[in-house]
Amino acid sequence: MEIDLLAKARAIKLLILDIDGVMSDGRIIITDAADEIKSFFVQDELGIQLLLENGIEVAVISGRSSPLVAARMKQLKISLFYQGQSNKIAAYEELIDKLKLSREQTAHVGDDLPDIALFNRVGLAISVANGVPLAKRHAHWVTEASGGAGAVREVCDLILNAQDKWKSIEERFIRE
Repeated sequence: MEIDLLAKARAIKLLILDIDGVMSDGRIIITDAADEIKSFFVQDELGIQLLLENGIEVAVISGRSSPLVAARMKQLKISLFYQGQSNKIAAYEELIDKLKLSREQTAHVGDDLPDIALFNRVGLAISVANGVPLAKRHAHWVTEASGGAGAVREVCDLILNAQDKWKSIEERFIRE
């Protein structure tokens, strides 16, 4: 892995995630009753929990609004959650001000054009493998996994490894 990428990941205190195409595979299924269905990758959930347990904040900024997503964020214990953000910059500025963080201490994982403005502000910009080409060009790193298929977990593991927190996590799970 590139030294520059590890240095950027080592500084991260806040990971910001998009929903559609990042935490989910981007498909939105609407039932006859107009209910929305999305799927989330279970290994991403553990990665998020491990970040939170190790003092790294996790936030979600999404362009869409969905009661289903709000319920999922509650399950994941992500309290820094912004929906309906057509311009993600205002939510981002509020977050870094609230948490008293520098831009270098923030990372964003996205997949599409609305994520690029945020990519240009954070210390570590990450596109998922299934991101659109322009988003990938503006990212510092592109995951091997696609959104909704382990990309978030890949990012969590990168940050935990870069911050030398993975060894103690590994030992904990081996002992249990």
